[in-house]
Amino acid sequence: MSAQVEELILKFSCSDRPGIVADVASLFSLQGFNIRESSQFEDSTMRRFFMRTVLESVEGPKNIEGVISAFRSIAERYQMDWQLTDGREKQKIVIAVSQWGHCLNTLLNSWKRGYLPVDIVGVISNHEDMRGLCEWYGVDYHYLPVTPATKAQQEKQILDVMEQGNAELLVLARYMQILSEDLCTKLAGRAINIHHSFLPGFKGAKPYHQAYDRGVKLIGATAHYVTADLDEGPIIEQSVERVTHANSPEELVEIGRDIEAVVLQRAVRWHVEQRVLRNGQKTVVFSR
Repeated sequence: MSAQVEELILKFSCSDRPGIVADVASLFSLQGFNIRESSQFEDSTMRRFFMRTVLESVEGPKNIEGVISAFRSIAERYQMDWQLTDGREKQKIVIAVSQWGHCLNTLLNSWKRGYLPVDIVGVISNHEDMRGLCEWYGVDYHYLPVTPATKAQQEKQILDVMEQGNAELLVLARYMQILSEDLCTKLAGRAINIHHSFLPGFKGAKPYHQAYDRGVKLIGATAHYVTADLDEGPIIEQSVERVTHANSPEELVEIGRDIEAVVLQRAVRWHVEQRVLRNGQKTVVFSR
């Protein structure tokens, strides 16, 4: 039996031209839906139009496949990249972590409080450090150790965990392993990572200590979609905080971790709420 829905989220992008909003609104009105929330943006450089709309049925539950079929004619007319989803269905996600639990803890806490509208179907790790935290939250923990020789096998296990849990998104919550190009391709648009971001940039061990040595005045974090180009995927969210000469390296680490946790949580929430639309190498984020 086809799914019955009372709330839908539509997001799409297409070449900008007159009539798009009117045609979309008219079709959903005829389908018995009221527009509860709508955001739109025109990229004037690319002449591309982006829109996200939350629709609520005023006639009771609707067959989602019937609505999708009706909308398809408009999508084809405007050559849209589009997605129409059940607005009340929570996305299932898997979180990957290594030995630092600040991002993981924030995600788990937000999920437990109901602020992060997801179902966390599992946490995977190449270490045992976070098992106790996950068990306290009642989340399945999958210890998947990895070496260079076993990387392909371990990445297959990651996909198996996602498939078994019907997970749509992999969140790298300070997972200190570089995903292979093959896995990045398989999870394109379905994996989000967090990394510290400095100006100038510091790579390798102890980046916050490197920042301290250079007298950095701003530290921050960036959440982005995972691609084969390390830490260069389309950016979803960023934040910075001012620091001074008086902050020790240890204080920089703690400030940086707080920023990372908040930025990653925002990015995941906006993704699962269908607020992020790809725009080439960039994103359009309707964050409210």
